[in-house]
Amino acid sequence: MRLLNLFKIATKAIILNKTRTLLTMLGIIIGVASVIAMLAIGEGSKESIRTTISAMGSNMITIKAGADTRGGVRQEASVMESLTLSDYEAIKAQSTLLSYSSPVVEGRGQVINGSSNWPSSIYGVNPEYLSIKVVDLQNGSMFTDAEVQTASKVAVIGQTVVDNVFPDGQNPVGQMIRFNNIPFKVIGVLEEKGENTFGQDQDDVVIAPYTTVQKRILAIDHLNQIMASAISEEEAPNAVLEVSNILREQHKLTESDADDFTVRSMEELISTFSSTSEMLTILLVAVASISLLIGGIGIMNIMYVSVKERTKEIGLRMAVGAKGADILMQFLIEAILISITGGVLGVLLGLGATVFIEKFLNWPTSVALYSIIISFAVCAVTGIFFGWYPARKASALDPITALRYE
Repeated sequence: MRLLNLFKIATKAIILNKTRTLLTMLGIIIGVASVIAMLAIGEGSKESIRTTISAMGSNMITIKAGADTRGGVRQEASVMESLTLSDYEAIKAQSTLLSYSSPVVEGRGQVINGSSNWPSSIYGVNPEYLSIKVVDLQNGSMFTDAEVQTASKVAVIGQTVVDNVFPDGQNPVGQMIRFNNIPFKVIGVLEEKGENTFGQDQDDVVIAPYTTVQKRILAIDHLNQIMASAISEEEAPNAVLEVSNILREQHKLTESDADDFTVRSMEELISTFSSTSEMLTILLVAVASISLLIGGIGIMNIMYVSVKERTKEIGLRMAVGAKGADILMQFLIEAILISITGGVLGVLLGLGATVFIEKFLNWPTSVALYSIIISFAVCAVTGIFFGWYPARKASALDPITALRYE
């Protein structure tokens, strides 16, 4: 009953001073709302990154030539020719943790159809490439292994290429295009994927048999990279290790030799982007938390003023039998109520802010339950921590001195 009475007294004191109470809560409201909104933006960006990269093929593994020293000169990875078709064949034959794999050679050039032309990239691959990249065809078909073996001049093109070299809206399947003056028959159109995480247009592409691109476009016999897909996302790290061991043996590298290739999985990319996003989120939350600190100081100051204003009331209560612990509890409950009420309003404002950010600013957001729980916990701690000193001051007053206070 004593606690219930103290709760009623604290509630009445808050209601009688609505404006002061609201101003006291303001710092807490803004702080909690900021923390929830910032955490929602951080979580949303991490989920967006994972979803976008997973759409590119979450199990995807990329093998590229690594930097090496030739004749005492350190060479860039981009000019190395250490990946060959025999490397791909060894990986294909020996790996047990890969579901798909494809050689990749790539170049840039002009796609021409009649009077229309467009600068684009050409990728020489095999039929498994679409499964690795998790891409379907919206029209036509993919070239076959037989067409790869015969270096057929056939191609599958992205929607951006279609829009720019077939501006009249005609069906490109079955039509002839030229890439750097080499004629290709269009046999398929890729489904639209839009821009990736790096802002690169995934539809601005021409895909052809790697043998054709090697011989007719680039005039090379090495590979730019090898792309593969692990049997599962969980097995991707083991697949990276397995591929590395196969290539080290293939390249006859000793234990003391450094790799002349690099093997990367999408999981590493996801982890890198997520950690960057997490650091930014921590920074934003740290800035937002300053509002909570300011709000807590505001509670302490207002409660201290309240103690001064109600000194006679405190003296009267103590004169009729109230103990110091009762006075301490009364003001502490009042501080906690202000803090938690501000927390509730802050949560509602924070949730409203995340909806506004996602709907009108088109930023991905994701409200995590833990952010709300943490906000409430911080509010309770703030009320106790910053309310204790004024409450302790009130409970230590001498009843006679308090009654004579003017």
